[in-house]
Amino acid sequence: MPFQLAACAEMLWQDKPIHWRAARLHEMGCGMELWNWPDWDLDALEKTGATFTIMNGYLEGRLADAERADMLLASARETAQVGKRLGVHRLNLHGTGIGDQGIPVPQMAHVAPGMWLRARDTLHGICDMAEEVGVTFTLEYLTLREHSCCPFNSTADVLSLVAAVDRPQLRINLDLCHTQIGEGDVIRHAEASLPWIGEKQVADNPGRYGPGTGEMNWPMITRALADMGYDCPVGMESFAKDYREDALAAFRLAFTV
Repeated sequence: MPFQLAACAEMLWQDKPIHWRAARLHEMGCGMELWNWPDWDLDALEKTGATFTIMNGYLEGRLADAERADMLLASARETAQVGKRLGVHRLNLHGTGIGDQGIPVPQMAHVAPGMWLRARDTLHGICDMAEEVGVTFTLEYLTLREHSCCPFNSTADVLSLVAAVDRPQLRINLDLCHTQIGEGDVIRHAEASLPWIGEKQVADNPGRYGPGTGEMNWPMITRALADMGYDCPVGMESFAKDYREDALAAFRLAFTV
């Protein structure tokens, strides 16, 4: 069973222009994940023919307070137009803004009960806009160990929010490396989240290098995903420890059943 494979372009071939990376991934039959769109030449990216599976879906704002929720919605609306232009399949959200080195902006150690309701309402607003524009958003959690003081920081948190909204315009971006670091038991978390998943991101632990470099049992994980009928993209969001093509070949091998 072949999985739909993609890779995060910002983490590979960092000495090459972004349009070169996009074209190379396309040549290799691999989709492309993209982070912040203002950093790149959109005209050049359009011409590569790359398939963009997921892109950061906002530039500022946060889910759980009124002022920054409006900011998030406006930013997401602007980004949705860029996503439509590039043909991006999913636009990714987090619980708050993300600054340099993935540090949350602003930082928040605890989520008050009312913030859950505000986040749910904000996500409904995102879905209303996504339905109007014709795009799909995903929600990703970031583990506290890698992104300290980030709200909604577990698989269970993201699953609770997406399931509560329960609309086709909002899916989960389940990063199995975050799950492994923060909670473990990645197969059960993947199975519990399956009805709402739009994309899975993968990397090994420790080091966030490609599958096969660390402690995670990829043959078991891959077989479990195939057995549960997972049919959405798998994106390698990891640094290449070795030669880039070798890392992508190892990634493809890890997700061949």
